[in-house]
Amino acid sequence: MISVSDLKVEFAAKPLFSGVSYVVNDRDRIALVGKNGAGKSTMLKIIAGLQQPTSGVVSIPKDTSVGYLPQVMKLTDSRTVREEVETAFEVMHRLQDEVGKLNSQIVERDDYDSPEYQRLIDRFTHESERLQMMGAGNYQAELEQTLLGLGFRRDDFDRPTSEFSGGWRMRIELAKLLLSHPDVLLLDEPTNHLDIESIQWLEEFLAQRSRAVILVSHDRAFINHVTGRTIEISCGRIYDYKVKYDEFVKLRAERREQQIRAYENQQKEIADAKEFIERFRYKPTKAVQVQSRIKALEKIVPIEIDGLDNKAMHLKFPPAQRSGDYPVICENVSKTYGTHTVFSAVEFTIKRGEKVAFVGRNGEGKSTLVKCIMGEIPFDGNLKIGHNVQIGYYAQNQAQLLDEEQTVYDTIDNVAVGDIRTRINDILGAFMFGGEENQKKVKVLSGGERSRLAMIRLLLSPVNLLILDEPTNHLDMASKDVLKEAIQAFDGTVILVSHDREFLDGLVTKVYEFADGRVHEHLGGIYDFLRRRNLDSLADIGRMKGGTVGPSPMSEKSAGGGKEDYEQRKQQDREQRRLKKRADEAEKKVERITAELKELEGWLSTPSGAQNQEMFEAYGKLQSDLKKAEDEWEAAMMALE
Repeated sequence: MISVSDLKVEFAAKPLFSGVSYVVNDRDRIALVGKNGAGKSTMLKIIAGLQQPTSGVVSIPKDTSVGYLPQVMKLTDSRTVREEVETAFEVMHRLQDEVGKLNSQIVERDDYDSPEYQRLIDRFTHESERLQMMGAGNYQAELEQTLLGLGFRRDDFDRPTSEFSGGWRMRIELAKLLLSHPDVLLLDEPTNHLDIESIQWLEEFLAQRSRAVILVSHDRAFINHVTGRTIEISCGRIYDYKVKYDEFVKLRAERREQQIRAYENQQKEIADAKEFIERFRYKPTKAVQVQSRIKALEKIVPIEIDGLDNKAMHLKFPPAQRSGDYPVICENVSKTYGTHTVFSAVEFTIKRGEKVAFVGRNGEGKSTLVKCIMGEIPFDGNLKIGHNVQIGYYAQNQAQLLDEEQTVYDTIDNVAVGDIRTRINDILGAFMFGGEENQKKVKVLSGGERSRLAMIRLLLSPVNLLILDEPTNHLDMASKDVLKEAIQAFDGTVILVSHDREFLDGLVTKVYEFADGRVHEHLGGIYDFLRRRNLDSLADIGRMKGGTVGPSPMSEKSAGGGKEDYEQRKQQDREQRRLKKRADEAEKKVERITAELKELEGWLSTPSGAQNQEMFEAYGKLQSDLKKAEDEWEAAMMALE
């Protein structure tokens, strides 16, 4: 579908990457990975035609459509949600108008035997079939299913888009893109503004209904579920692996070990050559050999080692005073804005040392309750903060509180204490502020860079209660690993608001689910919770997607294991849907063949039909096809049962 040939991109005469060539085939699901700044977003923009490479060619067939979702875009529309999303069907609407005009022309004419009339009929038939293939009859249902899947409620459909936050408006853009059904989808961090349920819906959509996909994401679980091919940009080159991300990580580690060995051998070769040159530089009898070694040195192409190995980078929160036994106690806590109740009758107690997750659809009150705990907004009920609790709070707008006139290095140096001050450069490097980057002033940093810097400050602060609101949105996978390890080693209490399943896995032991104005407590890890929710949704199909949550007893221990059980359940669900689809297709085939047989039987009952050998042969073949279709349907139904 797409061919990338000898691509090169330079910024200020410095190559970002060069000699890049690969092919994107139909149904490819590609994860584009690499360090921040490696050129992933640039690659997507070039394929989308929004940026020109320094050299090289991207070949896209004329009949291949490409859809692109950037990380950030300026949105200025003034329509309702439904009206804005309907713009994805502009081509279909134009075709509907064209078919309507052709129909009017046919009705007005009576020259039924003329060639012009026949051409008009042929064109009308062709365009009508195109319209049918585009799903003109059920596009409204598809539109609503997509919006519901991405977390909107039905009463949101007719609200002006201007009433929604930037994150929700990005969901609208994603809905438009998915509904336009491009041949190739380019997605740059599509999960940043989605909650867990919407991410799961998007995974299923991409797996079942999209063609080729190239995506950039730091959500490890998401790319493992969606992609089967991994292209890494590293050291200005690409490495193409026909495997999922987890398998790629193992293969990359092996490749890096080989590079290290080759690098060490090359360094020894260079050192030996230099030693020989220095030793015999001024001996006439060795002049030829010295010149030969000098020329050989000049021809050596230095071996580069992919990236920096952050596995050896470990951070620990500085020790803090011990808090009381119960850092947070909520008793009948409620929050309303006018007539709108965000949540009510919230009852829970978080014990010292517990690590818990706040999850749920966006807008259900997770960040609102955090603000209540922090004392930033008023509420009803009783909310107690325990004795000697020192809170470290990372809000989604935390980056706005940094001193813009300070450098990155000084921002961290001002809060670092003890031995940690000798490792500031290593810490900054682990969070992508290595080299000259740490001398930048805060005011020139992007939003994502400021968020990472605020996270580092928090990691160096002595606290005993951590409250982190979406801490991983702007972190790459290596930085997330550093943060996760630090939280695991933290001996205080942690409240995590996050949609990143892989990050939460093995980190939290209790999940608080926000839904329909209530907060439900689930013991166990994030995959225990997801497994329970999937079981609930099978008992009442559509309940999760519609936003209504069934009863979930407080403090009830969820059954089963963690991620493996959850993945097994998802696999069973996928297999069930596959068999159901197979049975439906076989049933339609049986109905179609039966109808054809009846029609043919009518022909065979006529005198002329009874004399037609070809009709008898066709009848026999249809009977054979009917038997096969019935067997297919029966096999699928038995497998389902």
